[in-house]
Amino acid sequence: MIDTTHVRPARLAVGVISAGRVGAVLGASLARAGHVVVAASAVSRASLRRAEELLPGVPVLPPDEVAAMADLVLLAVPDDVLPGLVSGLIATGSLRPGQIVAHTSGAHGVAVLAEAARIGALPLALHPVMTFTGRGEDLVRLAACCIGITATGDRDSPADPGWSVGEALVVEIGADPVFVPEAARPLYHAALAHGANHLATLITECVSLLSAAGIAEPERLLGPLCGAALDNALRHGDRALTGPVARGDLSTLRAHLDVLGASAPEVLPSYRVLAARTADRARAAGVLPESAAAEVDDLLDEENR
Repeated sequence: MIDTTHVRPARLAVGVISAGRVGAVLGASLARAGHVVVAASAVSRASLRRAEELLPGVPVLPPDEVAAMADLVLLAVPDDVLPGLVSGLIATGSLRPGQIVAHTSGAHGVAVLAEAARIGALPLALHPVMTFTGRGEDLVRLAACCIGITATGDRDSPADPGWSVGEALVVEIGADPVFVPEAARPLYHAALAHGANHLATLITECVSLLSAAGIAEPERLLGPLCGAALDNALRHGDRALTGPVARGDLSTLRAHLDVLGASAPEVLPSYRVLAARTADRARAAGVLPESAAAEVDDLLDEENR
């Protein structure tokens, strides 16, 4: 891990807007690192409960008051809300030169904080690459995950301290910093969402299929199997591909298509698309011979007609 002790931020007054699943956890982690959470905003019953549990004793105030009190303003709001929130804080005079203004959105870089930068604030994007529940165990998850950092300019330029400040904050809470250029943010976030969000959809759909097949506690089957598949994929890439598509087992693949068409037609389109992508990657990796891959393609095309 890179040594950033020479750029360690002084103890900061942190304002959390808002105390959602990410904001409350990140605020609590910064408090553990020695910073002081001076205020948080929370509207829903769930966010108020998180504030009480993870940020005990921290006053709950409107967003403009939270920002005005803070050295580090942490904007942990949904992607679509972020631009309007920044404009609103500027309009109310809640932000000032010298503040660090950081958001936790994966989809945005620092362009969304351009108004704050124009008044002299230091803009940062700090995106925890983790899924959170908003409970205490997330503090452990946060310390074991990566955080995508985006700042302005060239991260190797001493004229822009944003990268160093972001890196130091991330290291302080025990996470791993990953530098993400502004232009790479859309593809970076699409990749993460495709992997994590669609994985959750895929697994829950498989649970439903096994339940429909009369299998009790399907999670017991899927946990070890999918855990091993994920580990193998991360370790070995496409060489870890297995199953009827990667083997070119046409009779089994046809049986899958038939049973899904009869019993779960809503699942069939996604199965077919993923099977085709599996065949493409298995072919490119040399796992599936070209002749077998062509037969898989023909079968999937036939079923798609």
